[in-house]
Amino acid sequence: QVQLVESGGGLVQPGGSLKLSCAASGSVFSINTMGWYRQAPGKQRELVATITSGGRTNYADSVKGRSTISRDNAKNTVYLQMNSLKPEDTAVYYCNFEDFRLGSSGGDYWGQGTQVTVSS
Repeated sequence: QVQLVESGGGLVQPGGSLKLSCAASGSVFSINTMGWYRQAPGKQRELVATITSGGRTNYADSVKGRSTISRDNAKNTVYLQMNSLKPEDTAVYYCNFEDFRLGSSGGDYWGQGTQVTVSS
């Protein structure tokens, strides 16, 4: 079992910045992918960014150039720095942890979500 604890959400004005954090604990396998997904009201959950334990990143086109995902493997923590925020970034942001090992050794875990609201 892996537990994810998120922090850093809140209200920010358009053009502002926010940094989200997510710490994983429990049975954390060292080789994994962590990332951020978001879900706006009435919309499906979508990828924001992911990062592997080796540091390879992937970004949604909508946030590329404005956001930076990073991680501290020693702390099992992933971060999402978001700049130049837009109202359309408003959503509940969910932290994700995926262990790709086969069968019961692997797993896909989600945090409870943190609200990000971009509004003046």
